[in-house]
Amino acid sequence: MSTLTTKTKALGKSLGFDIVGVTTADRFARDEEAALERVNDGLMDGLSWYTAERVRKANSPRKLLEGARSVVSLAMSYNYGEAEPKGRGPHGKIARYAWGEDYHEVMKKRLRQFVSALPDLAGRPVNTRIFVDDGPMNDRAAAERAGVGWFGKNTNILNPTYGSWLLLGQVITDLDLVPDAPLKKNCGECVRCIDDCPTGAIVAPYVIDNRKCISFLTIELRGPIPRDLRPLVGDWVFGCDICQDVCPVNWKAAPALEPAFRKRHDFDAPTLLPLLELDDDEFRERFRGSPIKRAKRVGLQRNVCVALGNIGDPVAVPALAKVIESDEPLLREHAAWALGKIGTPEARAALLDALFIEDDLEVKRELIRSIGAIDLARTPPVDAESV
Repeated sequence: MSTLTTKTKALGKSLGFDIVGVTTADRFARDEEAALERVNDGLMDGLSWYTAERVRKANSPRKLLEGARSVVSLAMSYNYGEAEPKGRGPHGKIARYAWGEDYHEVMKKRLRQFVSALPDLAGRPVNTRIFVDDGPMNDRAAAERAGVGWFGKNTNILNPTYGSWLLLGQVITDLDLVPDAPLKKNCGECVRCIDDCPTGAIVAPYVIDNRKCISFLTIELRGPIPRDLRPLVGDWVFGCDICQDVCPVNWKAAPALEPAFRKRHDFDAPTLLPLLELDDDEFRERFRGSPIKRAKRVGLQRNVCVALGNIGDPVAVPALAKVIESDEPLLREHAAWALGKIGTPEARAALLDALFIEDDLEVKRELIRSIGAIDLARTPPVDAESV
């Protein structure tokens, strides 16, 4: 390995990256073909920015940086253990990567430090471009080819030491570095992630139907969560880790060392009822510097309503009844659904009161369906022998 490549990797490690790999700036032809197929099959519907044009750009590093020769793939672990619910009342779940500070900001700061030091290593000016999961760059394809990990059947990158609890960053550069070989590993016959995905979002090995993924439903989706998927979302209010939690590679994954990813407040398992009371200013303050702000206040509170309905604790009825009086039709609709799931007399009364004054057609339909569901559940079954 060249001295420059060795020094480049050492620089990345000195800045706190757990893994540093290198690949060429050649096109990711296989990954481009697979991504275009997903777009054409409608599996990326709901992400308006995920277009065929973007896919072609994302898989062509030389289109992203003129004169590109290499891609440095860097990864940080965010594995800070299991969630620990505290406090009274129903709790929700948040994907582990969002427990601490916003990884985009943490990693971009380190990558800027990384690229600023490259000219001294190379002895010449160096052209670079950095990416952290928010630009037209196929991070996972680069990481896989650079030997950072292999593709799991849930489409996450898996590493023998750190599992899939990894955040990825890429640096495209005009430095001519020695590429690493991809890992000669795979998931074998294991299909735990496929079998245990509650919504069936992993429709085949390495293929995700974005429209069913709980992470999409709780973060990217801005409208109502489809009714048939709401019971399957469970108590997740931001993202989902199920396909990672059940992965055997993750069971003995090394813990994270980066302090920025330690959990803040109760972000691992938040108490849900107080989240329904947040206004926009309070939401921004509570989730300042957190990835959770990406869901927006209304989106997060929509998710909380669904989680409360699935948990089914009657203690949530007064809070949900208050949400039905909010100015947001989206929240009123999901609160109505949750009250219908809880199904107590108090929940039914709140739904009836709301029905008399509701003027939004979709919300009114949800109120009627929820009242009907409660009434149907309370109707005793007919004894055929008594008829």
